[in-house]
Amino acid sequence: MSRIAGIVSKSGREYRDFVLSQMVAKQIHSGWKNVYLDSGDSSFNWCGWLTPNASEENDVLCVLDGHIYNRNEFDNSENDATIFSSLYKRLGFEEALRKINGDFAIAVYDLITNEIWVARDRFGLKPFYFFHNNGFFAFASRLSALLTLPGVSTEVNHRFVGLFAGCHYRYFDNNPDQSPYRDIFQLPASHLLCLQNGKLKNVRYWKLEDVPNFNESEDELAQRYRDLLLDAVSLRLKPAKKPSFTLSGGMDSSSVLASSVYLSGKKYDAFSTVYEDKTYDESNEIVDMLDMTVDTWNKIKIDVPDVLSTVEKMIAIHDEPVPTVTWLSHYLLCGDVSSKGFGSLFGGLGGDELNAGEYEHFMYYFADLKYTGECDQLKSEISSWIKYHDHSIFKKSFNVVNDGLSRLVNQNNPGECIADRSRLERYADAIDPDYFDLKEFDPNMEHAFNSYLKNRTYQDIFFETIPCCLRAEDRQTSAYSIDNFLPFFDHRLVEFMFRIPGTMKIRNGITKYLLREAMRGILPEKTRVRVSKSGWNAPAHVWFSGKGKECLMDMVSSRSFRERGIYNLENVNKIIDEHCEIVSSNLPKDNHMMFIWQIVNMEIWLNTLSENRKIKFGCN
Repeated sequence: MSRIAGIVSKSGREYRDFVLSQMVAKQIHSGWKNVYLDSGDSSFNWCGWLTPNASEENDVLCVLDGHIYNRNEFDNSENDATIFSSLYKRLGFEEALRKINGDFAIAVYDLITNEIWVARDRFGLKPFYFFHNNGFFAFASRLSALLTLPGVSTEVNHRFVGLFAGCHYRYFDNNPDQSPYRDIFQLPASHLLCLQNGKLKNVRYWKLEDVPNFNESEDELAQRYRDLLLDAVSLRLKPAKKPSFTLSGGMDSSSVLASSVYLSGKKYDAFSTVYEDKTYDESNEIVDMLDMTVDTWNKIKIDVPDVLSTVEKMIAIHDEPVPTVTWLSHYLLCGDVSSKGFGSLFGGLGGDELNAGEYEHFMYYFADLKYTGECDQLKSEISSWIKYHDHSIFKKSFNVVNDGLSRLVNQNNPGECIADRSRLERYADAIDPDYFDLKEFDPNMEHAFNSYLKNRTYQDIFFETIPCCLRAEDRQTSAYSIDNFLPFFDHRLVEFMFRIPGTMKIRNGITKYLLREAMRGILPEKTRVRVSKSGWNAPAHVWFSGKGKECLMDMVSSRSFRERGIYNLENVNKIIDEHCEIVSSNLPKDNHMMFIWQIVNMEIWLNTLSENRKIKFGCN
């Protein structure tokens, strides 16, 4: 794990060194190594806890955060930065990017052409932020590093604040160029920037194409999937130092762990969060994995944590509010991984998106079947969906499908998905429209494919669920000097899965059909065939009731909260009261824990940016 930063300025080396050192101080952790490179008008830094990924040779400076996994295809250089520098000199920057398989943020300075090139990996696993003004260009892995720069304000991005305050977390990253701060921009996944003569050029160097589905048999495709996943895991095991694995009750993390055991012939330590409240506890499902794949099962037991104090610590490493309650559990898990001496953490993030594993993916699969006229199969799939997935709160029926199709897809235009206004505007009345009017917000909905399901999962990967999840995993593993590996984001695997028809992802009401077939003989059979699971979440509904409500009310009653002008205070109080009534009375209604989590994170983050800095609330 590492961080990179850099400055391009004609103000002289002494000035650049001073400013860059201030930036680096916000990124470096105790015990990390630190490398500075300087030439011409550019100064770069790499800091991290493994072999430095910095190179200065052949008139090229290069710093790289992350890993190149297919390095065996190139020369046996000392580090990945040297490999990339050689590729750049031979092929040019854009073509060099296309040749590498990795998770990375890269910066290159060419002394001959006086060009700065920077890029981010295909899915944005490694962060990259930048500031550009009047010939001055700076980049960093963390937002806090850029906030140290002269002329960069801590003024927030009002659009981001409005969305985070009251919208569903899926819409926080709908504009991948923006950051939570007004003056700082984010380089989107699979993009590069070139700076020459003070001008920036932004180019997308890779994208998924709408190409025909594969026509091989299911057995052949399952074998290809199996081979690709095993290779993706194998490539990531090679650089991993003392690897450990997150383990939930579902297919994705289990498949990554089981594949690693299959490849290496040895078991590994697994880490899981378990809860006193059993709503989201997956212990019973996880047990099926233990005998076959796990050396030691490390259970991080969470009852009712000190939410406000923990969120303060999380925001200090995130530089922004944290999107969902799940990440508090992951933060505590990372601390346990680190304390036990593990240097790497593998996870299954991305598996749901590639394999149509989310419950909402059913609706878009149904839309594809309806559009292509497969009426009998559609009827059968809806019946199976009702059979396996009916819920006391989220009911399943043919009427629910008809309503969903009318709201979520354009049935006259193949593949065109529509924003879920009911989810988007659920808390719109809790936000002061003079600050940000959620009812006027029109999110970007990409239409890259002729399949509704493919467009939905594409949207998830680049504009909705995945960006904030990748950001959270990166921040929290980095804070504990842990390398983070996510094999489902191997670009070959993603390209492969976007050529798999929906009928091989969902079948007979069961998700992840092809993955289940690919994992025969690798996963324990009980795990491989299990239809339902709790879903990776945390029981924050109980965290924000009882005593938790007292802490919460202390916050929303504070002067700072009232004077920000973000919320409609009367409606916020009604939502909190309703949440506590739902939880205390065990009512069959969807509670408001995610909205309350967002309130807590928003207020603590804005508090850290205020002149008075830390305003303590009563429960800390």
